[in-house]
Amino acid sequence: MTGRLERITYSNSETGYTVAKLRINARADAVTIVGKFAGLVPGVTLELSGTWKVHPSYGKQFDVREYRTMVPSTIYGIKKYLGSGLIKGIGPVMAERIVDLFGKDSLDVIENDPDRLYEVGGVGKKRIEMIRTAWADQKEIRDVMLFLQSHEVSAAYAVRIFKTYGNQAIDIVTENPYQLATDIFGIGFLTADKIAFKLGFKKDSALRIKAGLLYVLDRQADEGHVYYPETGLIEKCGEILEVSAELVKGAISSSTIDETIRAETIRVEPQVEPAEADAPADTDSGRAVYLSRYFVCETGIARMLAVLSLAHKSIRPVDVPAALKWVEGKLLFTLAEKQAAAVRSALKSKVMVITGGPGTGKTTIIRAILTIFKRLGVRVMLAAPTGRAAKRMSETTGHHAETIHRMLSYSFQGGGFQKNAKNPLAGDLLIVDEASMIDTVLMYHLLKAVPRAATMILVGDVNQLPSVGPGNVLKEIIASNAVPVVHLTEIFRQAANSRIIINAHRINKGVMPDLNPVDGDSDFYFINNDSPERVHDIIMELVAKRIPDRFGLDPFEDIQVLSPMHKGAVGTSMLNQSLQEALNPQKDEIVFGASRFRFGDKVMQIRNNYDKNVFNGDIGRVTALNRESREIKVDFDGRETAYDFNELDEVVPAYAISVHKSQGSEYPAVVIPLMTQHFMLLQRNLVYTAVTRGRRLVVLVGTRKALAIAVKNDKLGKRYTRLAMRLDGEMEKGYDSSGIY
Repeated sequence: MTGRLERITYSNSETGYTVAKLRINARADAVTIVGKFAGLVPGVTLELSGTWKVHPSYGKQFDVREYRTMVPSTIYGIKKYLGSGLIKGIGPVMAERIVDLFGKDSLDVIENDPDRLYEVGGVGKKRIEMIRTAWADQKEIRDVMLFLQSHEVSAAYAVRIFKTYGNQAIDIVTENPYQLATDIFGIGFLTADKIAFKLGFKKDSALRIKAGLLYVLDRQADEGHVYYPETGLIEKCGEILEVSAELVKGAISSSTIDETIRAETIRVEPQVEPAEADAPADTDSGRAVYLSRYFVCETGIARMLAVLSLAHKSIRPVDVPAALKWVEGKLLFTLAEKQAAAVRSALKSKVMVITGGPGTGKTTIIRAILTIFKRLGVRVMLAAPTGRAAKRMSETTGHHAETIHRMLSYSFQGGGFQKNAKNPLAGDLLIVDEASMIDTVLMYHLLKAVPRAATMILVGDVNQLPSVGPGNVLKEIIASNAVPVVHLTEIFRQAANSRIIINAHRINKGVMPDLNPVDGDSDFYFINNDSPERVHDIIMELVAKRIPDRFGLDPFEDIQVLSPMHKGAVGTSMLNQSLQEALNPQKDEIVFGASRFRFGDKVMQIRNNYDKNVFNGDIGRVTALNRESREIKVDFDGRETAYDFNELDEVVPAYAISVHKSQGSEYPAVVIPLMTQHFMLLQRNLVYTAVTRGRRLVVLVGTRKALAIAVKNDKLGKRYTRLAMRLDGEMEKGYDSSGIY
């Protein structure tokens, strides 16, 4: 069957699965075709083979088995083809002008004589150069796309493969398809493995097993592990790769030789958290297996913290009692016992930790410390892991704060963080807020840049969820007893009037929060309903109408839905679709996979992109959709960032986000669904973290049973990390100020 592609109804960028309309001839109605395609644009002519089927809901469809694309030859087809957004610089209006002038010769003009485009109204030198470059790229990528589409690689990934490897793409993919999993964001081992099988690679291929080993370790890192016990690793690799333990052991051996992984003997160490029931136990005879980058980071953190804590202090000694009395008079309040202890420790120690829940006075302590050190003329640096946390830190302290990434001056061109041991930060005091969010890699790079004579204070709530990235850095530092730690437990008078704070502390202690209604307005509500569909509808009403009407809060800027899960009626995926329709029901949109992007949408970055200077968890608003330049623009707190259409898997709708992604942020209002369907994720620290994200209003919607399950469940999944043990060992070495022992 041959016809002209009219429009694409649905396309999944990950699988390539597409539903489209094909016009076989001018008189007949367009037919529905379904199948896996790569890089389709309206206007192309398709030659298809497959079978007709009848879908129970959508009727007659042509199920495509194989296809071939041909450049359009009709005036209409060329207009559709050029106006599809395939070529940067040409949108629907410009396509109309070009084809009106050159007719069927339009594609030939662009191909062989693009300077003739000057004859088209509104076309200048810059646009012609853009069109020339885009057309050349498309021509070169066509062979790569045709090669990759036969191996079930989506169009978006094919573009990335081409951008990474250029004309060598086919040779590289043919020689070692597993390299894709290392080099291309979004292409994991499983996708690379499918390609490899299509190319004739065997299950017991050494390349495959080695790549699979790295994949399994990467997957464990995604679960928070810095290393994984060798016995469990061999077992997992064997199951996933379907190969023998001996082959996996061989891959481990060869990978340690080329240092892509590191392995060391595990000695008995205290458990920081109870192990999962199905987690392999650490034993004397076992080995810890690390991806090399995590081994370097963990050992580096331990050594640098020891050096920093034992090094000479640049800040001159002060009369501590006098300083405490002075700052209380300056700030017009009396420090509580634990608060005073924290300030004393800050004045005496080189490295310390302040940890406590909401309302326990962490901000007051930071203000007191800053006031004293400012009086001493000390150079102060304030940082937090996220933009929102840094902004909040600036507002509460009156001092400039920035994200750790920006403080360390990441440069894509420079190949990494520009602040490091050779080019350290310029400061005498560094205070880092929301320290529970800092993972092993980020802490390593931060410590590399901290001057040895500086004082470092980590502030955070150790009872919140651990970092999204591998490790449990704050908890491990506290458990090591290597540095002074002040635990804040007292809730102060003003905070004690907040039901959010009272209930957060009840949850943290394993006590059910107070769900009883109160007279008048409250800052904490519970709506009981056991139907996922009804809970979904209640959340829609709350966000779109009830909360804005009653509390005067903006549904985009002030209200955030936090869900434990991605799937289901009250998962982030379904909630985002419904909230987008309710709050931003526009017809003009860009479709990328399962996501739809509209002007004004609330979106979130889901990976660190150092080139764009945006990071995992950053939330912004879509400010532009441009089909001619094939990009959307997103405003992140005043910084406008452009995304090519092929980069749209880096951003997702953010009307509803996961609790993990909310870490480090506060919102005027949060709405949290809690259902028994969330059973696997119902943990005390998850609900505690979610509740503490709300500043003025928290609304729980779901069942008391689900809430009770979460509150009682304090069995934290073990994260395999040896940082506490390493810190103990490093502190015993007794470094001097030069780092020599």
